[in-house]
Amino acid sequence: MALSIAEEISEVRDLLKDREHASGDLAAALKKARRRLPRRIFRQGMLLAQAVPLMDHPKLRLTLDEPALRKAASEVSGYLKSVDLADRRNGRVLDMLGGMAFSVLVVIVLLIVVLRWRGLI
Repeated sequence: MALSIAEEISEVRDLLKDREHASGDLAAALKKARRRLPRRIFRQGMLLAQAVPLMDHPKLRLTLDEPALRKAASEVSGYLKSVDLADRRNGRVLDMLGGMAFSVLVVIVLLIVVLRWRGLI
């Protein structure tokens, strides 16, 4: 079943809302999720966002490059569908634990240095 470009863009917007927790229109959602998206995917999404206002106008709609927009929509939706939310959550937890472990290690090393400096060890 071939979807229209407008339906594909709304699918991308829904995926951004579900997977990246970025709401609003397509441009705003992409800007909120920019740090979590690869550069190419962000650019393809912005290409779609620039086409949204032109789609409402009957004559300007004819100026749109439909094959490029379809390719961009399939790339962005393909990436968003491949995002593993559980893996991303685990990565955040591991990053936080790694930072805390490094901080504890630095405090222990500083404690040993101070005790050694004072001659208690």
